[in-house]
Amino acid sequence: MIAMPAKRPPVPLSRERIIDAALHIADGQGLRRLTMRRLGDALQVEAMAIYHHLPRGKEALMDALAEHVTTVRVDPAEAPGWPDRARAWARASRAALLEHPGVLSLALTKPPKGSALMAIREQTEQLGEAGAHDPEAAVRALRAYVFGSVAVEVQRSGWADPDATVRDARTAEGERDFEHGLDALISGLGVRHGS
Repeated sequence: MIAMPAKRPPVPLSRERIIDAALHIADGQGLRRLTMRRLGDALQVEAMAIYHHLPRGKEALMDALAEHVTTVRVDPAEAPGWPDRARAWARASRAALLEHPGVLSLALTKPPKGSALMAIREQTEQLGEAGAHDPEAAVRALRAYVFGSVAVEVQRSGWADPDATVRDARTAEGERDFEHGLDALISGLGVRHGS
């Protein structure tokens, strides 16, 4: 008698698996091609099974993807002064956005929720504790700079062109431009206005 190999049990569906699969589709094929049916096929489940984890369906999925790419954490012990902390937060945010350029438009348009909102509060607290004059204004300026800079870098890289063969939205020029602009922004944030 020939022994049949044991069937592997299916990997249970989870919110994390859904988000990972959705990011893979969005980064590889674009956000427009991300449908609940296509996501279900990628996960080898009926599309309706996804609604158990995301009851609001596609809208909840879009919110979850935006939250995923905009939630970053920085260890304050690695950056003692507020300028170093600001740089660490900006670099971590840039890296997270460039890792998943397929959902950049969601990150730019969806208001921060859940863990992303908590991360913004944490960033504000860390910059304040490290001596930033107006940490809330600093966080707003840093977020605006990072989002705008990443959008320009993705555009320049050609990644979003459907006919392009570009696989990575990062560019060496984008890195240099980002660091140059970040230095200028942090220098400006260090100047107390109206005093």
